[in-house]
Amino acid sequence: MKRKLFSVVFSAFLASFIIVSCKKEKPVTGESNEVVTAKDGAQFAVDTLNSKVEWKGYKIFKSENTSHFGIIKFESGDVTAKDGKLQSGKFVADMTSLTSEDLKKDAAQMEKLNGHLKNGDFFETEKFPTASYEITKVSPLAEGDYNTVLDGNLTIKGITKQMQFKANVSVKDGVVSIATEPKDISRKEFGVEFQSPVENGVIKDEITLQINVKALEKK
Repeated sequence: MKRKLFSVVFSAFLASFIIVSCKKEKPVTGESNEVVTAKDGAQFAVDTLNSKVEWKGYKIFKSENTSHFGIIKFESGDVTAKDGKLQSGKFVADMTSLTSEDLKKDAAQMEKLNGHLKNGDFFETEKFPTASYEITKVSPLAEGDYNTVLDGNLTIKGITKQMQFKANVSVKDGVVSIATEPKDISRKEFGVEFQSPVENGVIKDEITLQINVKALEKK
């Protein structure tokens, strides 16, 4: 009798656990970190005119002579800070603003490259007009050229991956400034698979990204 009663109780407990666990599950594309940052501090809005993502891509050997570089503007973003310290942030980049800076003196070539980067071979900006980075953890860094480590979720073309950046962060006089290290990411991890013919120069898998954010306190 005791064994039967135990079996019934255990089965009920297991069923309840499964139901609760299922309710907690959230569909995620790719890999992401749970957002654990606090948001009870002062609120800041990203100054989209003075914030940007700098990008750089390479052919064959990773060198300045075989690269293209440019910027992507931000569409929106919010930051939270408290007691002079960054707490959280999410930045949304306008992928339709993607442009090459190194070809500014050759308008035709710049337009051609920009169009190629925005079409289905690369970032499909008509289908995926935005990309984002959401900070999930902020850690102080005592040594080196940067004072902070940012853990977060980087989403490009609807694919989310965990991404860590070292950064210099400043919270002062109603302004939050965030400048990350130049970071190599694998474009193929985000579904950017295009490869040009060998005679045109092999495109490297790595793309270098650097995030520069200026956020102003909301009044």
